[in-house]
Amino acid sequence: MKKKIKIGSRGSKLALLYAQKVKEKIIEATDFVDEDINIIKISTRGDEIQDMRLSDVGGKGLFSSSIEQELQKKNINIAVHALKDMPATETEGLLTDTFLERTDAREIVIINGKKKFKDLKQNAIIGTSSYRRQFQIKKIRSDFNCKLIRGNVDTRIKKLIDGEYDAIILSYAGIKFLKLEDKISEIFSIGELIPSAGQGIIAIQCRENDKDMISMLKKINHKETYQRAHAERNILKILEGDCETAVGIYSKIDENKITLEAELFSLDGSQRFYEKKSDNSENFRELGNEIGQILKIKSNNSYKR
Repeated sequence: MKKKIKIGSRGSKLALLYAQKVKEKIIEATDFVDEDINIIKISTRGDEIQDMRLSDVGGKGLFSSSIEQELQKKNINIAVHALKDMPATETEGLLTDTFLERTDAREIVIINGKKKFKDLKQNAIIGTSSYRRQFQIKKIRSDFNCKLIRGNVDTRIKKLIDGEYDAIILSYAGIKFLKLEDKISEIFSIGELIPSAGQGIIAIQCRENDKDMISMLKKINHKETYQRAHAERNILKILEGDCETAVGIYSKIDENKITLEAELFSLDGSQRFYEKKSDNSENFRELGNEIGQILKIKSNNSYKR
């Protein structure tokens, strides 16, 4: 008998769309049918705590740890995550090595009154939960006030409409999945706001000894996204990056060449360390390690002065 597949996912509207996308890809690539695959909603601490920064209450693992526990207990076969929400280091016994084709990694802004971002009033309140975005925004307009915002996309948009914020920054990928493109006021270029590592990538995790799942997941793995994901996350691993580390990382592949850029901010955002390099795309892991080491040395030397 062919066994059923249980997919573990956060319960938010966006997370369930990601899980559904994975389900569809499995059905396309295998002989599994709709009834063979169930999506299991799992509540996470990251979803439950809405009034604090993740870095203040345990970091990115708050979104993934509850789902990973269900995977370790064998209550689910695979877990679906937004890669940008996962800690840089893998949980023991688990394997995150499958990635769907990356969607748009850029950042967008939604503004009350559809103004241009640079034309917002003096001391405008910008909603973001990310130190990276906060420091990047301050480089665009130093007078802007960044105020913590948490919750799902609908909740954030409602807070904006209610006047708690003048603008909110979100990832383009999530807005696209939710079909809310009409809400976008402006799309930032990668040069303006370098996104977080893995932004726009759906990652699939399984147990590292589950040969059947590993074999099946190979059929839906997108090679170029796989290379980009590991290159970007290798920088994070070197920097020991989590929510508290304000770092933007982005890669692109043209033919057989991968270009990787990253910026790291000091803890108070006053200093920015930047590096960009290219290499053969097969050297994606080494390039990530190299840039991570360069940034680490630059920042360490700065603190020693």
